[in-house]
Parts: sequence; C-alpha cells; structure tokens
Amino acid sequence: MSGKDRIAIFPSRAAMTLMKSRLKGAQKGHSLLKKKADALMLRFRQILAKIIETKMLMGDVMKEASFSLAEATYSAGDFSLGVLQNVDKAQTKVKSRKDNVAGVSLPIFECVSEGTDTYELTGLSRGGRQVTHCKELFGKAVTLLVELASLQTSFITLDEVIKITNRRVNAIEHVIIPRIERTISYITTELDEREREEFYRLKKIQEKKKKMRDADEAEKLKRQALGERIEARNLLEERDPDLLF
Repeated sequence: MSGKDRIAIFPSRAAMTLMKSRLKGAQKGHSLLKKKADALMLRFRQILAKIIETKMLMGDVMKEASFSLAEATYSAGDFSLGVLQNVDKAQTKVKSRKDNVAGVSLPIFECVSEGTDTYELTGLSRGGRQVTHCKELFGKAVTLLVELASLQTSFITLDEVIKITNRRVNAIEHVIIPRIERTISYITTELDEREREEFYRLKKIQEKKKKMRDADEAEKLKRQALGERIEARNLLEERDPDLLF
C-alpha cells in the first residue's frame, strides 16, 4: 500500500467496515460482469457459427440465382427493360428491431414484403417459368443478404461490448480487489498494533495503581505503628511519677 493511501485512510473500525463493504461490492460486481461476459461470448459464438453457415448458403444461392438469370434471359430474352419500367416502389422492405442480450441491444434486420407483385406478368409470352424461378432465387438471396447484414452488425457490436466487459472484469479482478484487500490488511495491522499498545498501556496503568496501593498500604501501616507508639508514650506520661514499683 502506498503512503498516500495510508494517509488518506485513517485506520478505524468504521474504515474497516467501509472497506469490507467495498470489497463485497467489488466481488459481486466482478461475478455479475463475469456472467455477462460468458453470456455474451456464448451468443458471440452462436452468431459466428451462423455467419459462416449463412455465407456458405449465400454462395450456393447466388450461384443458382446467376445460373437461373442466364436461363431466364435465354428463354425470355432481355426482360430488364420491362422490370425497370414496372418499378414504382420497393416491394421488399427492411425493418429493424432490438434484441436484448445481457443488457446489450443488438439490431435485428428482417425482410418484409408489402403490396402486390408488380412483376407477375413478366415473361408471360415466353420463359415464364424460368423468370419466376429466377425471381424466387434472387428474393431468397436478398433475404439472406439482409440476414447476413444483421448477423455481422450484431457480431461487431458484441465484439466491442465483450472487449469492454473483459477489460472491466480484469480491472476489478487484478486492480480494484487487490487494492481493497491490501487496504484491509493495512487497517487490520494498524488496529492490531493499536490493541497491543492499548493492552500494554493498561498493563502499565494497573502496575502503577498496584504500586500506589502498596505505597498507600505501607503508609497506612506506618501511620498506625506511629500512632500506637504515640499513644503508648502518652499513657506512660500520664502515670503518677510518685508511684513506686
């Protein structure tokens, strides 16, 4: 413990109670933060596994979607101009919500389809089946993209929160708790030393009181002996001097 800490903290029973309550609070906070870090790490690993799975699935879907687009273009011709002309407003929209994980809000993105399908007549003359299949595959790809964006956003958020939480856990475990324990040890040592000094002082006082009582008793006995001699002398002086023995 440093000299500044020793000066700032006066060793007393109240200080001991205060430091013990601080130690208990620090240990409780460390336990809660440790549980929070474990819960976040569990969710972090789940999201990481889901990201890997989604990326692999995304590669397969995009491969099928690209091949389906080539089939639809071969069957129905170039239908991109018709699709662009029918664009009025977005049919697929992204909505967000919050998911609470151990006090951390994670953004969750979801695809929502609104309105009617404006491309249902595309490829009606020829290649309708290939165009519909292509549309379904690209719709699935968009859904996977939104899901992947949600997972990666949650992944980054969790990564930052886990780093902060682990720093707090390490600070409490390796800095705050040892410092409080050293302070408690210092206060305990000072109080023990004070008790020894108090015991020694009381012992010395008792010895001094005993010496004083012994001196008073000796003085009392001396006075009693002196009084008896005086009384005997007075008795002798009061006797008749003509009395013959």
